[in-house]
Amino acid sequence: MASLGSGRTATGLSQRAKVAALVAICLAELLVVLDNTLVNVALPSMAVQLQADMSGLQWIVDAFTLAFSGLLLAMGHLGDRYGRRRFMIIGLTGVAVMSAAGALSSGLGQVIAARAGMGVFAAVVFPATLALITNIFTAKRERAAAIALWTAMAGIAVAIGPTIGGWLLQYFSWHSVFWINVPVALAAIAAVLVTVPESRAPHVDRLDRVGVVLSLAAITALVWSIIEAPKHGWFAAQSLAGYLVSIILLTVFVTWELRTPTPVLNMRLFRNRRFALPSLAITVSYFSAFGFLFLITQYFQGVKELTPLEFGIHSLPFAVAVGFGAPIATMLAQRLGTTAMLVSGLLILAVAMYLAGQTTVDTPYLGPVVVSMILMGLGFAVVQGPATESIMGAVPVEEAGAGSAVNDTTREVGGALGVALLGSIMTSVYAHRIGGKIDAIPSQIMNARQKDLASNTPISVIEIIKAPVNPLLAPAKTDLIHAMKVAAMQGAEAASYVAVGTLAVCALIVAATLPWRVEKGESVLMGWRESDED
Repeated sequence: MASLGSGRTATGLSQRAKVAALVAICLAELLVVLDNTLVNVALPSMAVQLQADMSGLQWIVDAFTLAFSGLLLAMGHLGDRYGRRRFMIIGLTGVAVMSAAGALSSGLGQVIAARAGMGVFAAVVFPATLALITNIFTAKRERAAAIALWTAMAGIAVAIGPTIGGWLLQYFSWHSVFWINVPVALAAIAAVLVTVPESRAPHVDRLDRVGVVLSLAAITALVWSIIEAPKHGWFAAQSLAGYLVSIILLTVFVTWELRTPTPVLNMRLFRNRRFALPSLAITVSYFSAFGFLFLITQYFQGVKELTPLEFGIHSLPFAVAVGFGAPIATMLAQRLGTTAMLVSGLLILAVAMYLAGQTTVDTPYLGPVVVSMILMGLGFAVVQGPATESIMGAVPVEEAGAGSAVNDTTREVGGALGVALLGSIMTSVYAHRIGGKIDAIPSQIMNARQKDLASNTPISVIEIIKAPVNPLLAPAKTDLIHAMKVAAMQGAEAASYVAVGTLAVCALIVAATLPWRVEKGESVLMGWRESDED
C-alpha cells in the first residue's frame, strides 16, 4: 500500500475525509478539463483579433493537447515516485502562472506558447487525480462510485466550458478565458493541501527519458502533419513526408518500449484485452467528441451567428447528458459488463455524429441538432466510466499513477487527432467549395486579407457581416455569406462520416474481441486472470 503523508493508510481515512478529498481532486480535475474546453468559445474572437486562420485556431486548441498528452506518461511515473499530491500542487501552480501569461498575450504565437505551457502543467496534475482516487477508494464499489464521479466531472467540464466562456465573453475580452483559471487554481491548491493525503509508490523504476522524447515527437509530428495538410494538399510531398516521419517515430517508440527494461509505456499491458480495448474505445470516443465540439463551434458561431453566451447555452444539452449518463453507465457496467456498455456507447456516438452531419444551414435547433448533442453526451458518458474502471482495474494499485497516465494519454491523443483530422477535413471541403467564389468577389466587398481569412475558416463570416459595404453590393455580400455557411456544413458532413466510420469499426472490434461477461471471482482491483490476457 502506498504511504500517506499523514502517517495513515488510505483505507484508514474516515468516510467524510474520503469524500472531502474526492471533492478537492475533482476540483483540480475540473480546472484541467476546463483549460481544454473554455478556449473553444473564444476562437471566433481570437480569429478576428489575432488574424488567425483555421490552422492557427487548431493550434490554439492542440498546443495544449499535444503538450498534455505527450507528457502524461512521464508525469504519471514521476508522481508515483515523488508524491502525487506534491505533483498536483506543482501542476496547479504552473497552470495558474501560464494562464496569466496567456491572458497577457497579444499575438497568436504568444497564445499558442501559453497554451502549450498550460498543457505541460496540466499533465503534472491529471495523472495524480485518478491515481489518488484509486489509492483512497480501495473497495470495489466505493472505487466504482468515485470513478463515476470523476468521469462525470470530466464530461461536464468538457460541456460547460462553452457556457462559462460565453458568459465571460459577453462582458469581457477573450483574455478572460485565461484569467478565470487563476482563482480556480488557487482554490484547488488550498483544497488539496487541506484534504488530500500524500501517496506514492513504494518502488518505481528509472524514468524512460528516451521513451518520453520519442512519444512526444511522434504525436507532434502526426498532429502537425494533419493540421497543415489542407494548406499543402493531403497527398502533397510535404504532407506525405510528415506522415512518414510520424510513422517512423511511432515505430521506433514502440520498438524502444518493448526492449527497454523500464518503459514509460508498458506495451505488454496491451496484451490484456481489458486494458487495451477500453483504451481504444476511449481514444475513439474522445476523437469524436472533441472533433464534434470543434465543428459545432464553427456551426453555432459561424453559421448560426450566435453570441458566445448563446453558443454556450445552446450546447448545455451535451453537458446535461454527460452528467446524467456517466454515473449510471459506470454502475450498469457492474451488472451488464464493460463490453456491453462500450459497444452501446460507441454506437450511440456513431448515431450522434451521423445526425450532426445531416445538419444544414436551415436545420432548426430544436430537432436534429439537440438530439445529436444529447446522444453525443450520452454515448460519451457510457464509454468513459466503464472503460476507465476497466483500465484502472488492470494495473496494480502501486502503479496507479502510470495506469492513470496511460488512460489519460489515450483521451488526449484521441482529442488532439479529432480536432486535427475532423477540423482539417472540414477545412479542405470548405476551401474547395468556397475558394472560387471568394476569388471572384470584388475588392469593394472584401480586401485581400479578408479573402485569405474567409478561404480558411467559416468563422470569418463574423467579420464579413460587420464590415460596411456599398448598398449596391449588399446582395453579392449576402450571397457570399450564405455560400460560406453552406460550404462549412458540407465540410462538417464529410468530417462526420469519417467519425461515424471510425466509431463503427471500433465498436465491431470491441464486440468481437472483448469478453462479454465478467467471471465471478475476477478481481477488479488487482487485474484480470491470465486467461483473459492472452
